[in-house]
Amino acid sequence: MILLIRGRGIARGVGSGPLLVSPVPVSFLSGVDPASGIIVEKGHPLQGECIAGKVFAFPYGKGSTVGSYVLYALSRNGHAPAAIINTEAEPIIATGAIIGEIPMIDRIEIPMNRLRSGVMVFVNGDTGEMRYDGDFL
Repeated sequence: MILLIRGRGIARGVGSGPLLVSPVPVSFLSGVDPASGIIVEKGHPLQGECIAGKVFAFPYGKGSTVGSYVLYALSRNGHAPAAIINTEAEPIIATGAIIGEIPMIDRIEIPMNRLRSGVMVFVNGDTGEMRYDGDFL
């Protein structure tokens, strides 16, 4: 099933890839390795997963403002997510997505916990839309 899901555009651009859904917030400062894109936060449900090239969906960011620079470093190192989807964007993640040129949307029409990791999605940060090509949980 292909579905067009509307949200709010945060960072311009388009990105696509397999979806990686986190049920909990993410700290990019010391939670994601900027050299590899691997989630290293101890106890995080996605610890050991790589966000590089994936559409990374998570409720919101947490932690220090340095998280914005980690997103920028991920982009410069070629290990950034293809796009970001948040339940509610907050300044740390939004700033990092903008300076790292990572397309980002939030406030999508369906609860994020219904999205399934591995499903191919296309995110348009200019229009705030996402094309979801798969089933829901």
